[in-house]
Amino acid sequence: MDAVAAADAAGRIAAAMARIIVGKPDTIRLALVAMLAEGHLLVEDVPGVGKTTLAKALARAVDGAVSRVQFTPDLLPGDITGSSVYNRQTAEFEFRPGPVFANVVIADEINRASPKTQSALLECMAEHQVTVDGGTYPLGDPFMVVATQNPVEMDGTYPLPEAQQDRFTIRVSVGYPDPAAELAMLEEHGSTDPLERLRPVTDLRTLRSMIAGVRGLHTAAEVRRYCVEVVGATRRLPEVRLGASPRATLHLLRAARAWAATAGRGYVVPDDVQAVAVPVLAHRLMLGPEGVAARRTPADLVRAAVARVAVPSPPRG
Repeated sequence: MDAVAAADAAGRIAAAMARIIVGKPDTIRLALVAMLAEGHLLVEDVPGVGKTTLAKALARAVDGAVSRVQFTPDLLPGDITGSSVYNRQTAEFEFRPGPVFANVVIADEINRASPKTQSALLECMAEHQVTVDGGTYPLGDPFMVVATQNPVEMDGTYPLPEAQQDRFTIRVSVGYPDPAAELAMLEEHGSTDPLERLRPVTDLRTLRSMIAGVRGLHTAAEVRRYCVEVVGATRRLPEVRLGASPRATLHLLRAARAWAATAGRGYVVPDDVQAVAVPVLAHRLMLGPEGVAARRTPADLVRAAVARVAVPSPPRG
């Protein structure tokens, strides 16, 4: 699929989601970018702004298998991955797949489950497979985890470890709508649930073609070097104790390709890298004492790192 066709298909998905998530086009586009970049999405914000609704809208706009897991402190790893169950008729153990066997898995309030249960997602997110009782089972193609969490109320929660946060390609915050968007939400959603009317606007075959097109999008050597230099700059900031990982560099490149594809371009420019730098890198940084004392946010530090790197001339073709 070429860039124009990919942008057209992405536009249909975005338009369907925009009827549910009013006034948040940038957030919707970043959610699409995470999907096209073969990554996972972490939606972090206060209660009631539409985190779960965003995840459901993205899942329902694509005609694939969707599952939702409500994370709670008593949730066990087998409740996610599945487990072996003894069959009396055959006198053998049979594997019963869990909800992770879907194309889009919604992990609602992921930080309310124990670290043991959270870690059950690591292999799934990294390798797209599940290992249970010595057997390995492949997951869906495509496969994406959309996790939500509330960063304000920390009682009874287990913060995501750095290793797991690094698995998420993009972190977004929905944020409060502006008054006009909130008024439109009341008028359109006040009496009915808009998710009930949302129908798929594309199928898995088209989505796979879009992902393959993004994977092969032309990226000049100068742009690849620019990604390396931006990520490297986060490691040299005095306010940062731990900078972005090499995995972050790979995710930054993939997200930049997806951002370019949603714009209908068949090549990546430095502006694409800058557009996705904060949502891809900010959640991977660990602040040091200087950063905490200066009250700098990870997003501010990513912008500072980008500002330190010279921008190469945009490649063509």
